[in-house]
Amino acid sequence: MNTRHDNDTTAAGQDAAALRAVMVEQLRTEAELRTDSVIRAFATVPREVFAPEAPLEQVYDRDDVVITKRDENGLALSSVSAPRIQAAMLEQAGIRPGMRVLEIGSGGYNAALIAELVGPDGEVTTVDIDEFVVDRAERCLAEAGYGRVRVLLADAEGGVPEHAPFDRIIVTAGAWDIPPAWTEQLAEDGVLVVPLRLRGLTRSVAFVRERGRLVSRGYELCGFVPIQGSGANAERLVLLHGEDVALRVDGDQAVDAEALRAALVSPRVVRPCGVEVGGFEPFDELDLYLATELDGFGLLVAKRAAIEAGLAERSARMGAKTAIEGASFAYRASRAVTEDGTSFEFVVYGHGPDSDHVADRYVELVREWDRAHRHGPGARIEVFAAGTPDAEIGQGRLIEKKHTRVLISWPTSS
Repeated sequence: MNTRHDNDTTAAGQDAAALRAVMVEQLRTEAELRTDSVIRAFATVPREVFAPEAPLEQVYDRDDVVITKRDENGLALSSVSAPRIQAAMLEQAGIRPGMRVLEIGSGGYNAALIAELVGPDGEVTTVDIDEFVVDRAERCLAEAGYGRVRVLLADAEGGVPEHAPFDRIIVTAGAWDIPPAWTEQLAEDGVLVVPLRLRGLTRSVAFVRERGRLVSRGYELCGFVPIQGSGANAERLVLLHGEDVALRVDGDQAVDAEALRAALVSPRVVRPCGVEVGGFEPFDELDLYLATELDGFGLLVAKRAAIEAGLAERSARMGAKTAIEGASFAYRASRAVTEDGTSFEFVVYGHGPDSDHVADRYVELVREWDRAHRHGPGARIEVFAAGTPDAEIGQGRLIEKKHTRVLISWPTSS
């Protein structure tokens, strides 16, 4: 009888339960967990079973992602997403007992949470293109007591027609487009929750059907490893200074790389916006607004060495939202306006022969967002089938994709 092993196992279980309770309380405090059913699911499912490689403190950190597979370059291919992201998406989905749910992109833990939400009368199908991920998810689900979850190996571009229709479809990988199968296999009154990439920015959007198209009923900031298979669509990386400074651009927009390289090392203009934000105020809505309003849009990314050399501001470490016009570009940073660092002003930096014009336009849009949309209802995102005539689509930024035409518009507060 291995008493020591039994004691160690019991202690580990107690530690996990205690950390799980702390995580749930943090998620509730931050309003990321709001409904009783989702709270109970997070309090019940043993997350550590689905991330045995990671220390418990990481497993139950509300912000931490546990990478479960990387490619030959060290880039993440599969992960157990951060609890706060999973909580937000499940709250968006509004899953009820007895529902049939399809999860696209498997890891096991999220499928177990869904199984708790649908209960014994519901049905959960989780699908992934990677055999390693499927085998791992199936093994972990069985160990955690959720063997009733159906785990399938397939390219989710075609959905899972043999088990459709689904009351909810939740995509847990970054998607560039929405293939027809997902809409076709969604129940008439169903909800699709998908991390959709829109001009390089990803938002978890909850879509419902409305007069032959999908319409957003809310969205959340998120980040996911990109979807694999026939739905994959990588961003382009335009190098501006070796590998130290680059522009990430989405879609097929034309970029004059040589001209922008010259612009980067030319004298720059600096334009304060006169718009301030608090130290903890989110402004991801501004980012989406800029991506909607600017014809040329990308993310300027820079390594630490380039920032220390003065080639770019610190905001470029995480991807500075950038306006691109021909041989010129402008991007946003911020500077403290109070000694304690609790308030910041947006500042725009412009490079290139038309830097004055591009920077001024950027500033104008920041101020317009501040006046009309900062405290408004947010964007409305509509998804039309490819080939839908322009006459049937309203006003806004129209983004062309393979299967769909995505319209983003900005209603104002009434």
